Amino acid sequence: MFILRPSSKSCVTLEQLNMTTFLTVVILIVCFLLGAVILVQNPKGGGLATGFQGASQIGGVQRTTNFLEKATWVLAVSLFVLCILVGSFAGNGSLDVGVDESFAPTAPIEAAE
Repeated sequence: MFILRPSSKSCVTLEQLNMTTFLTVVILIVCFLLGAVILVQNPKGGGLATGFQGASQIGGVQRTTNFLEKATWVLAVSLFVLCILVGSFAGNGSLDVGVDESFAPTAPIEAAE
């Protein structure tokens, strides 16, 4: 079991930690749903729709295929957005990731004519 101990360098607040945990749980749920929707589909257009062959005259197969395709896109886009959000909340707030000044010249460089 991991125990988070706050240090003097840490800039992460409890609200950010709670939001990161919540978003991580939501990401896991979206991943399982996305996997289930993908596994239900058949690459040749069958999948869940094969059980509705008797209703194909009224468009049951096409509606099921459309729903599964739309659900796949919605879940994939939501997974992408959630990953970006959790990255922004759980970013490394304790390190300065700015410009490294050690490589900057100490004296001004004269322009060559």
